[in-house]
Amino acid sequence: MIELRNVYKSFNAHHVLRGVNLKVEAGEGMVVIGGSGTGKSVILRHIIGLTKPDSGEVIIDGVNLADLSEEELSDFRKRFGMLFQGAALFDSLSVWENIGFGLKEHSRLPKDEIMEIVKQKLSMVGLRGIEHKMPADLSGGMKKRVGLARAIAMNPKIILYDEPTTGLDPIMSDVINNLISQMNTTLLVTSLTITHDMKSAYKIANKIAMLYQGEILEVGTPEEIQNSRNPVIQQFINGSSVGPIKVD
Repeated sequence: MIELRNVYKSFNAHHVLRGVNLKVEAGEGMVVIGGSGTGKSVILRHIIGLTKPDSGEVIIDGVNLADLSEEELSDFRKRFGMLFQGAALFDSLSVWENIGFGLKEHSRLPKDEIMEIVKQKLSMVGLRGIEHKMPADLSGGMKKRVGLARAIAMNPKIILYDEPTTGLDPIMSDVINNLISQMNTTLLVTSLTITHDMKSAYKIANKIAMLYQGEILEVGTPEEIQNSRNPVIQQFINGSSVGPIKVD
């Protein structure tokens, strides 16, 4: 469903991706781990076509993104749902307007049908009856769940999660992790999550990939990653300041 083939990307003299190879099978929940500033978000931007590789290929559902025009790419993005790090809700729009935004822009559904879809998606994330509230009235955890409802509003084939538990307390983080796992199971989507929260990674992943110095160091099941003999991976997953990863 998602494949990056030998992807390189630099920003001026800063080499971010140095030949990334990553494959996510249909229906799989892939988690990419790695330190801050290692290029995890750059991988997401390549997958949705917001950033183009200097070299290499990005293949989504059998389509090479480089072969698409800007108009075709814009239409292709309807296959994706995305939960942003800060939820990224429109402050001036109500909850239902935020969730229904994509449906309003990209479909001809009447307002009452959009509202029914919004209520259904809110129910799926455990937030019934808040469709008329404003983002300012919501807690951080509620905003994340509204963001997730928006991500699934158009029934995407692929959901991308950008640090979904950042800024949340441990209990709400677990709520979000459970919802991510539930979405994978009930909606039969393919998902890719970037995070440095190992507790989350172990809970939601079918596979975990470690990004280090611009390359995918290793891919494996949560158990395989936990038992990896690679000292870089062991240092990262155990949160140790001692090891081959230098602390600036």
